[in-house]
Formats: sequence, C-alpha cells, structure tokens
Amino acid sequence: MMKFAFSLKNKLKIAFLLFCIMCCTLLIRFFEDKSVEKINESFISMYNDRLVPATDLYFIAENLHYKNEILQEVLLGNGAVHPSTGMVKMNKHNRKIDSVINKYELTLLVKQEKSYLNDLKKAITVQQGLEAKILNMAGTEGKAIYESMGRNAAKHTLAKLSALIKIQSKVGNELIKGSEIFVSGTKVYSTLQVILAIVIGIMIVAIVSASNAVKIQSEKFNLN
Repeated sequence: MMKFAFSLKNKLKIAFLLFCIMCCTLLIRFFEDKSVEKINESFISMYNDRLVPATDLYFIAENLHYKNEILQEVLLGNGAVHPSTGMVKMNKHNRKIDSVINKYELTLLVKQEKSYLNDLKKAITVQQGLEAKILNMAGTEGKAIYESMGRNAAKHTLAKLSALIKIQSKVGNELIKGSEIFVSGTKVYSTLQVILAIVIGIMIVAIVSASNAVKIQSEKFNLN
C-alpha cells in the first residue's frame, strides 16, 4: 500500500511538472507569434509608410523641376510660350503635387515628419502664389519678381522637401532596429523551446530509468 502511495505521489509530481512545461511552451509560442506579427507589421510599414512615400516625394521634386522649366520658357523664351499657356501647365503640375501631398498625409507620420510636412506645404503655397504673380505680369516685372523672390522661394521649397526626404531614411532605420529586436526575441523563444524539449527528454529518460529500477527491485524482492 505504501509503495502504491509513493508511486502515485511521484506520478502526480511528474504530471504537474509536465503540465507546467506544457504551459511554458504554449506561453513561449504565444510570444513568438506576437514577435513574428510585429516583424511582419514593421516590413509592411516600411513599404507602405516609407518606401512608397519616399518615391512620391521624389515625384514632387520632379514636378517642381518641370514648373521651373515652364517659368524659364515664359520669361526667357521671347514669347515662345504664352503666360496663359504656362499657367495651364503650371496648374497641372500643382494638382499633381497636391495629390501626392494628400496621399502622403494618409501614411504613418512621426511628429518630426508632420512638422517638416507642414513647412513644405507652407513653402509650396508661397511658391505657387509667386509663380501665379510672375505669370500674370510676365515681361520685365515678372522677371524682376522671379529674380528677387521667385528663385529663392523655389530653393526654399526644395530645401524643405529635401529635409522631409532625409527623415524618411532616419525613421526607416528606426523601424529596422525595431525589427531586429523582435528577431532577437524569436531567437530567444526558440532557444527556450529547445531547452524545454531537452528537459522533457531528460525527464523521460529519468522516468524510464526509475521504472526499470523499481522493476528490478521488485524482481529481487520476489526472488527472495
């Protein structure tokens, strides 16, 4: 009877230990899945909120360049391009720029990005106002406004755009570092799972050894 009670007590201890190991395994698996989910979110954000917007920002720079060419054609083209025609072309590029900015505002922006974007929008508004004024006057007065304020406004807009593009790289690097942390976490969880598997293996070997020892002792007792 005592032998049976002792055996039952050991089995309950082993069962409880195995239950704890199972719970730990499930918990590790839960955290591992969370890490993988975070890594996936980081890569999606890298594409949707960094790579695509960065391409769009370069598209803004391209349109700013085209607008400068239009001004040059109107002011220095000796009447080759009429100011009204230049205004139509200019407005077309303005709409493209506004569309890209509206799209960019829908992406995930950090506080510094929002600040730089507001500065860019203000600079674009000032530049567009000067461009309209230059095209409306054209001739000598238009050239004077362009030389005194228009050229500097264009440079100022490009500087704000450049600052916004540069911060894209900075935020992207922060996302990569965050992903590296989650990757390290998954490695830790995998290591813990290996350790638990080894512990279970050791326990199985110990149980088999103990069972064999009990069996041998029982056989000796019967022989005696």
